[in-house]
Amino acid sequence: MGLFNVTHPASFLLTGIPGLESSHAWLAGPLCVMYAVALGGNTVILQAVRVEPSLHEPMYYFLSMLSFSDVAMSMATLPTVLRTFCLNARNIAFDACLIQMFLIHSFSMMESGILLAMSFDRYVAICDPLRYAAVLTNEVIAGIGIAVAARSFIILLPLLFLFKRLPICRSNVLSHSYCLHPDMMKLACADITINSIYGFFVLVSTFGMDMFLIFLSYVLILHSVMAIASREERLKVLNTCVSHILAVLVFYVPMIGVSTVHRFGKHAPRYVHVLMSNVYLFVPPVLNPLIYSAKTKEIRRTIVRMFRRMKT
Repeated sequence: MGLFNVTHPASFLLTGIPGLESSHAWLAGPLCVMYAVALGGNTVILQAVRVEPSLHEPMYYFLSMLSFSDVAMSMATLPTVLRTFCLNARNIAFDACLIQMFLIHSFSMMESGILLAMSFDRYVAICDPLRYAAVLTNEVIAGIGIAVAARSFIILLPLLFLFKRLPICRSNVLSHSYCLHPDMMKLACADITINSIYGFFVLVSTFGMDMFLIFLSYVLILHSVMAIASREERLKVLNTCVSHILAVLVFYVPMIGVSTVHRFGKHAPRYVHVLMSNVYLFVPPVLNPLIYSAKTKEIRRTIVRMFRRMKT
């Protein structure tokens, strides 16, 4: 079947939370608060790293990349989510849905790559501290950022063409208030084997590999830390990893939950799928700035000084 002679609907219909349609207006309030915290908190982190010279270090450059990806992820979902819950405006054009799907998966993959880069930063800082400045130069950090972004866009670009070759004739109703590739594939009335195989390849070769390398880096970090004689010094070194470990858990635990429900929970209620996807997309951008503000005293002090200057 050719690429340009397949049947596509003019638009898709988005869905809020099944069974709670009458409460969507009430749910819009908490959603707005979450978006405000995500956008405001991550913007404050970006500004803190920009204006404070003491934060011009690899660890904080990677943190600013993480904050940028969280802002981008929030902006990718915000228009359709708020339109669905606040205005009950459920229509989204076919091409707009395709673009949103691409952006959501791209920024999610980008965040995974940044978390891997942050684990490499912690590994070098703890296991090879004398070479830290020589290894993680500004050029290397900029190169890592470009590589992470390029990987996301290059690997996911084929998904657009693989999906556009599929005819959509079963329905045009999606299960979420935003567009995701697995959800859109279910509407196809043709063989989706190639899409499924490529989607699984993307999942394993990026998220799966990132998780493995992050785990490996912490095995090596723990091995080095256990060689430190002083218990107090061991705890001090491990404390520098707490924020990153929490960010990793906040990102990967919901993602594993979503993947598990999608693969093995086909008979689970629809609201379970929707809830897990919402947690995966909405929670990390909200919690990451709170985690780093609470656990990293340098960030916390800079933010306090910024707000004091604003008052004066």
